[in-house]
Amino acid sequence: MTTVVRRAFKYRFCPTDAQAAELSRTFGCVRKVYNLALAARTQAWTRQERINYNQTSAMLTAWKKSEELAYLSEVSSVPLQQALRHLQVAFTNFFARRAKYPRFKSRKRSRKSAEYTTSAFRFRDGRLTLAKMHEPLNIVWSRPLPAGVSPSTVTVSQDPAGRWFVSMLCDDPSVQPLPATDTAVGVDVGLNHLLTLSTGEKITHPRHERRDRAALAKAQRRLAKKAPGDGANRAKARRKVAKIHARITDRRRDTLHKLTTRLVRENQTLVIEDLSVRNIVKTRSLARAISDAAWADFRSMLEYKAQWYGREVIAVDRWFPSSKMCSRCGTLKKQMPLHVRTWTCGCGATHDRDVNAAKNLLAAGLAVTACGAGVGPQRSTPGGQSATKQETPRREP
Repeated sequence: MTTVVRRAFKYRFCPTDAQAAELSRTFGCVRKVYNLALAARTQAWTRQERINYNQTSAMLTAWKKSEELAYLSEVSSVPLQQALRHLQVAFTNFFARRAKYPRFKSRKRSRKSAEYTTSAFRFRDGRLTLAKMHEPLNIVWSRPLPAGVSPSTVTVSQDPAGRWFVSMLCDDPSVQPLPATDTAVGVDVGLNHLLTLSTGEKITHPRHERRDRAALAKAQRRLAKKAPGDGANRAKARRKVAKIHARITDRRRDTLHKLTTRLVRENQTLVIEDLSVRNIVKTRSLARAISDAAWADFRSMLEYKAQWYGREVIAVDRWFPSSKMCSRCGTLKKQMPLHVRTWTCGCGATHDRDVNAAKNLLAAGLAVTACGAGVGPQRSTPGGQSATKQETPRREP
């Protein structure tokens, strides 16, 4: 039985002044309801009590009837209810130890968004009209929705650069598993080259942030000179900085989408390294370059696209010595400083550091597929004796 993939199709739109005002009010009310519910649940937590979604929903009804919060009735009730559901999910993740304790939403720093379900919007003939609005949104249809499909959820948002977006969650029957192949590839991420494949191909690092670094620094200096507060000049300078950041992010994501789609279409098995990017980025000298490479985004895209198209992604343990091991004879070198990009093994093989790492990752991934987790490729010890890696060492938590 084929599972239908649910995809979010995101488009830009240009709201009228009335629509922008209505959406801005909705964003503010969503933030207010979320913070009130979080405060109520936090206070109950200090009293050793638990409040669930149904109780916060009853609180929302009482808040609307109060004189102080009567303005909550002026916007659609669906985004407010969805905010309470999102808070419930946040607490569920917290109690399951998957996330930290929920935080209050800030007027300046939090994402501006509102979620509408089917009862709060109308989608007919390619025209989307939200609750409390008389005119449909002027959407820029950069790509069509799947034929005969209607969105089940609509999320409207505004980014720091002032751009408006609408995201439609739909079932996409056009996404089907690709024909199976016997190709497999090891992928080593890096900074000199964005990706290095076990085939020997190296993909250039576009360095999107470096291209706009001078313009970004200039815009940030101008923003720093503005008087603090909510003045118009400071808001204009802040939007200038946000637009440069948005341009960098858009280019980076476009590059990653093209690369991951190509890799998934061409290979049945993809082997990557299970890197802890959150910890690696703490290295001050490499933080900017690693953030620009967006290794975490690359892995996320690769995994969900592989799931869509019937491919397999294998993550090799981060402590596997892929760079220090000879991919021909398995000899493991004791040290391999980062500045060493090419080295020669005792067996006479000369290795490019990144290509050799990608080949070792591929071998380890295929060994895991054939023999199960914890099994690695055969290697030789410095003394010349053969040894098989039974379990990859892990650090104590």
